[in-house]
Amino acid sequence: MARIKDESVERVKAAMEILPLVEEVVRLRKAGSTYKGLCPFHQERTPSFTVSPGRGTFKCFGCGEGGDAITFVEKTENVDFVGAIEALARRFGVELEYEEASPEQEQKRRRDDRLRALLERAAEFYARVLWESEAGAGAREYLASRGLGEEVCREFRLGYAVQGSALTKRATEEGYSRDELLEAGLSNRGGYDYFQRRLMFPLADRRGAIVGFQARKLFDDDPLQGKYVNSPESSRFTKGNLLYGLDLARQPIAKEDRAVIVEGNTDVIALRQSGFLPVVASMGTALTEPQLKDLARLTRHLYLCLDSDTAGSEATLRGMDLATQDRFDFKLKVVTLAEGTDPADDPDAFKAQIAKAVSYQVHRVNLEFTRARDRESAFAAIRSFLTSLPDSPEHLEAIRVAADLLDLPPETQSGLAPARGSARTAGVVSPRLLDVGARLERSALAGVADHESLLPDLELLGPEHFDDELHRRARAYLLGQEAADGDLTALLAELYALRDEEEITLDTASQLLLRLRERRLERELAEADGERLVELQQALSKLRDEIRAFV
Repeated sequence: MARIKDESVERVKAAMEILPLVEEVVRLRKAGSTYKGLCPFHQERTPSFTVSPGRGTFKCFGCGEGGDAITFVEKTENVDFVGAIEALARRFGVELEYEEASPEQEQKRRRDDRLRALLERAAEFYARVLWESEAGAGAREYLASRGLGEEVCREFRLGYAVQGSALTKRATEEGYSRDELLEAGLSNRGGYDYFQRRLMFPLADRRGAIVGFQARKLFDDDPLQGKYVNSPESSRFTKGNLLYGLDLARQPIAKEDRAVIVEGNTDVIALRQSGFLPVVASMGTALTEPQLKDLARLTRHLYLCLDSDTAGSEATLRGMDLATQDRFDFKLKVVTLAEGTDPADDPDAFKAQIAKAVSYQVHRVNLEFTRARDRESAFAAIRSFLTSLPDSPEHLEAIRVAADLLDLPPETQSGLAPARGSARTAGVVSPRLLDVGARLERSALAGVADHESLLPDLELLGPEHFDDELHRRARAYLLGQEAADGDLTALLAELYALRDEEEITLDTASQLLLRLRERRLERELAEADGERLVELQQALSKLRDEIRAFV
């Protein structure tokens, strides 16, 4: 690797700023003179990662990682010191000078720089053809028919590839070789442009550097049958490593603490044009590990939007399973679009659909029920899925949905609880499931803490609705009936942290309180008989109707 001159390194250090750099990766909140967020180097629920802009440093008090902007780039980009300096130089506009290196090292560096510049020049060429030539008229008409304006299309650097070898000729005139054009995936061995008569979508990495292109078919007589054609896969470009639009959506995702994943590039563009910003496209692929790693640095809340054809495909389900594994721990929600529609058709309607998203666990239960040949096979498939999951509020809700769909009695519902290792007996509730009750109480209290309009509803729930004594005291505190001591203060801090972490909406908080009432009625029902039994059954049925109204 060529050595960068010390003077260049010092210029990079003088120009680099750590705050905007970290904000491209981590969602930060101001805390006095510093900024705090969730550490990108280990999984945590309470922020322990701090950035000090004045000092130009970061520090995680959870895992111990720390350093300056150079260290941060080394760790997040998985590069060495030279790679970090080069990345920072590009980010902050510093021209680097190198010491003499071996001919091989110098040749590789120059080739990488030329390929990077060639891809940028290609994007500029395609864009000029689209907006400034008669040849691009058909592509412009297509974009207009999709309701996509010139301003947002220019933001995404859309272009048009003409027939023949126009790009190849222009690039060779500028001094690029045939081998470089082949390596960049811009021409074929016959000397013609790789992409022809297609709408061009430049594909950028998360930093905004173009690494390839995706080309959409516009004409019926196109010799290539695929609706979309990508650049050839190479060490520079791998489709499964990218999320379309991530370079533009990074900050909105971090700011809103959610990422919405759609399937098509035009969906991303249309939604951004409508003002909906935290959105990226998977470009037709199922979720992959590199994609999830990029998103995990920004948020733990994913909304996956799928059409009916892909919502149940095995590849899609594997991607969703991957996202919900412990190492990622995403809270994944799913929106299944009506057949023949996509988000670009009506962005405003799509935003309303996002609000109705269901958890992946509930989506999977509904899917297994729908595609099963009969009730018995549906129960087997749903049980196999649910018993593989850890306890969580989403898992508990999925059990309730399964119970409703399959009309299961309570003793059978317990068979849907998570398996305890490999030795699991049907009908035995996992001890971990018992913890769900405590989490339900805590989440309900956190919801009331965030929505004081629910205090009357909390008051209607007596202390007997809470099993944990400290939770009973927290209820009394929220109702103004008790002062806080050391133990209660610690719990209240957890409640407010939980409120911020889960962003509990008013509807969700209301539902959680109803769940506490439901739990109490179920317990009373188990011990009741005679007229009291009928009365409780009617009350429970009415209450469950109220709960279903939220789903």
